[in-house]
Amino acid sequence: MKNSPLEIEYKFLIHYPNIKTLESQPHYKCQEITQLYLMVPEEEDKVLTRCRIRQIKDGDNITYIKTYKKKITDMTRVEIESEISRDEFNNLSKYIIEGHSPLSKIRHSFNLNGFTYEVDVFPFWKDRAFLEIEVESEDIKPPVPPFLSVVRDVTADPRYRNFSLSHTIITENLE
Repeated sequence: MKNSPLEIEYKFLIHYPNIKTLESQPHYKCQEITQLYLMVPEEEDKVLTRCRIRQIKDGDNITYIKTYKKKITDMTRVEIESEISRDEFNNLSKYIIEGHSPLSKIRHSFNLNGFTYEVDVFPFWKDRAFLEIEVESEDIKPPVPPFLSVVRDVTADPRYRNFSLSHTIITENLE
């Protein structure tokens, strides 16, 4: 988990990546993530707008994280995370927002050019994935690794938020 409560990131829709190429990158890590979006209690909704819980499998290790988020700009959010127990995760999962499903993905992360790159691959897409690059400020423009093919920047497109995908999977043509 990170120290800063601000998450500033670019998000790109990319063509499905070559997994072997990702695995060969410096400081490569692979995690299986399942996340659920929860109803936020009315008193908390005034301060933070979204609550998510995650189960993260990293090899044999499983952790559970609860996250509150609030949008500041298209790129920047306040993000407050805390580790929770498996029992708390299971109890909270009963409060998933109606019409939203658990969202599973494989996250491939690596370090390159002084940045951490995260490529999220979803079981329902065979032709596309997401690339997320977290930065220190909105004026930083990190390079996209040449082995990844960007379809378009979706940082400001709410349809490509994981929250939205847990409700409606986008199947539009990539071209």
